[in-house]
Amino acid sequence: MNTRADDPWSRRTYFFDSGLRFACQRCGKCCTGAPGSIYVGSDEIHPIASYLGLSASRFLRTYTYPFKDSRSIGEDKDGNCLFFDGGCKIYPVRPLQCSTFPFWFSNMRSELRWRDVSRQCPGIGVGPLFDGSLIMEIALKTMHI
Repeated sequence: MNTRADDPWSRRTYFFDSGLRFACQRCGKCCTGAPGSIYVGSDEIHPIASYLGLSASRFLRTYTYPFKDSRSIGEDKDGNCLFFDGGCKIYPVRPLQCSTFPFWFSNMRSELRWRDVSRQCPGIGVGPLFDGSLIMEIALKTMHI
């Protein structure tokens, strides 16, 4: 993260400056329910396909659909990620969108939004302390989500 004096991100304070605790409980609350898009970047396709023992083309055909400049993992009729079945079946290679939750830019914009997300996610407030600068770095990576 740029910390120069002329960087507008470094000139203000944020509710998460002193850090926040989070540990994924693998509960699936962020993987199930309301439909959404599960963005898979082009650089994430091969690792996921390989982990599943599939060719990239078979993975794309079977589990994804076109989305923005890449693909999205499909969901079942109830809005559940196709890879959630009592836990994430691709957890070690899950997409950036999944691995950076809950520190998405949209969730870090305000303390009110963070509180809303924390009511839904049992992993917020437990586990290791994430440093404020790391949270900012993660949030900036997720601005497109």
